Amino acid sequence: MKNRNEELLIDVFAGSPWEAELIKGLLESNGIPSSLKDGLMATMAPYNDEVVVQVNEENYETAMEVVRSRSKD
Repeated sequence: MKNRNEELLIDVFAGSPWEAELIKGLLESNGIPSSLKDGLMATMAPYNDEVVVQVNEENYETAMEVVRSRSKD
């Protein structure tokens, strides 16, 4: 079994900091742990307007279903 440091993280969304926070919250409310990549840089350097939401490889398919369902609304 892989430990937490060896898990592969996969991008499931990229967008503005507020959109990324929204997606992260949506994923976590559906039981999918997620993390933000470049989130700190977006707050320190406002011109960096893209934040990426990542999930573990094993949660990728479920996470993408959640992200896709949001974009249909």
